[in-house]
Amino acid sequence: MLTVRPSSERGYADHGWLKSFHSFSFAGYYDPQHMGWGNLRVINDDYIAPGTGFGTHGHRDMEIVTYVLTGNLAHKDSMGNVTGIPPGDVQRMSAGRGVQHSEFNHAPNETTHLLQIWIEPNVKGIAPGYEQKTFSAAEKQGVLRLVASNGGAEGSVTLHADARLYSGLFDGAQEATLALDPQRKAYVHLVRGQLEVNGTALKGGDAALLDGESRLHLAHGQDAEVLVFDLTA
Repeated sequence: MLTVRPSSERGYADHGWLKSFHSFSFAGYYDPQHMGWGNLRVINDDYIAPGTGFGTHGHRDMEIVTYVLTGNLAHKDSMGNVTGIPPGDVQRMSAGRGVQHSEFNHAPNETTHLLQIWIEPNVKGIAPGYEQKTFSAAEKQGVLRLVASNGGAEGSVTLHADARLYSGLFDGAQEATLALDPQRKAYVHLVRGQLEVNGTALKGGDAALLDGESRLHLAHGQDAEVLVFDLTA
């Protein structure tokens, strides 16, 4: 079964410095029909105004993946990591038994647009950890590139979760197929552009929730950037 979640039905919060679309219930947005999908708990589509950001705050027992689309996100944490996350990088922070961090857009004139993703871990109470890798556009063009997985397969960042995350860029005649385990769930988030998922048309911000499917087929992209999650049921 494939269910479309239109972009327009997501939760939305405008904090002035931060504008955020919530795919699942988060903070002040609560929808009992959208609490997560499998072990995917959060996808926040965030726009951070110039010179602003998230002050120091804590997390525990969550795998947090940051995927920057435009701008640059400055990250600082209690593990000693101080870095910038540009478009093309995938950052994974394992909160484990507790971590403090801050995230800022230091650019004076450019909004930073990012996706922040939370995946429930399959182990709790571990030491917090951090990893960041670059995946070029060429690696993702016309294919689904594995960018995060349990065990760090194929050069992806390592998740302490039973999940795999793929990223792809599709335009024109480019297409890709991914075998799915029908006992698991899959989630397709279209970051931008247009794309057909198993014959169903999506536009930027839309998502497709797949349950009981054995195959994912992506085709007819128009300047499309997509994230695909393989998740527990």
